[in-house]
Amino acid sequence: MKILVTGSTGLVGTALVAALTLDGHTVCRLIRPGTKKITDLAKGFDVEWNPVTGELGGAAVGADATVNLAGASIAGGRWTAERKELLRSSRVDTTRALVAALAKMNARPSVLVSASAIGYYGNRGDELLTENGNAGSDFLAGLARAWEAEAMTAEVLGIRVVRTRFGIILAKHGGALPQMMLPFKLGFGGKLGSGQQWLSWVTLADVVAIVRRALTDHGLRGAINVVSPHPIRNADFTKALAKAMHRPAIFPAPEFALRLVLGEMADALLLSSQRVVPQQLEQLGHKFLHADLAIALSAVLHDA
Repeated sequence: MKILVTGSTGLVGTALVAALTLDGHTVCRLIRPGTKKITDLAKGFDVEWNPVTGELGGAAVGADATVNLAGASIAGGRWTAERKELLRSSRVDTTRALVAALAKMNARPSVLVSASAIGYYGNRGDELLTENGNAGSDFLAGLARAWEAEAMTAEVLGIRVVRTRFGIILAKHGGALPQMMLPFKLGFGGKLGSGQQWLSWVTLADVVAIVRRALTDHGLRGAINVVSPHPIRNADFTKALAKAMHRPAIFPAPEFALRLVLGEMADALLLSSQRVVPQQLEQLGHKFLHADLAIALSAVLHDA
């Protein structure tokens, strides 16, 4: 297949492009004007596009599928008004521009796999959340709702849309895990707040496998929770990570300290509780590469 990919230089995008290329697909990395181009064909080839105008390079013609992973890092800085606008525009506006570009094609891709996040559900305590769960009311939930709404407009074009709600992605070289590991390396690791909040996680390898499946499996459409079948409380995750790293976990981080340092981000990313399960994937009989946290952490930490 010929596959268009936005956000190809991020954590998921980099791994996905490499996997799709290895599978024998032709991968077109959609890059903004002025972005440094690549020469390594194992990472796909570049197609210029402008999210502001919606203009898409001619090399995108004939694409069979699109993967939309664009979006500034949620944890990339304190949530000032300016930062929130960047988080929104890099997701919502970019997705709107992408769908508009696809609409102009005479022959359109048959599927759009568009990123979202379990932040869609907000802080839900012990409630078990499937894809049918209602959206939350905080900033991240509103952002995810708007993000998904733009992706869903592609359905009127006859494109199958899959909205991948990513949980906390575990990878050795990027994402949240290296930041989680740092206190343990310094000997100050511990649970966050009460430690009773639920954490829904997934390994990068499973994320890539699920996106690859979504591109070809017509049984996948709508929202899918891209998380392990086994969410875990923060206190238990902390113990598992400490054990995997052979470090103690005896210094809990108080809620007030987290809020002092991170502001609103602390409640949304570290203290909120989301007990999410991948109901749609399980109904389709999907087999996870890493469903058990201890095995997952061992695999991730020993990844070269």
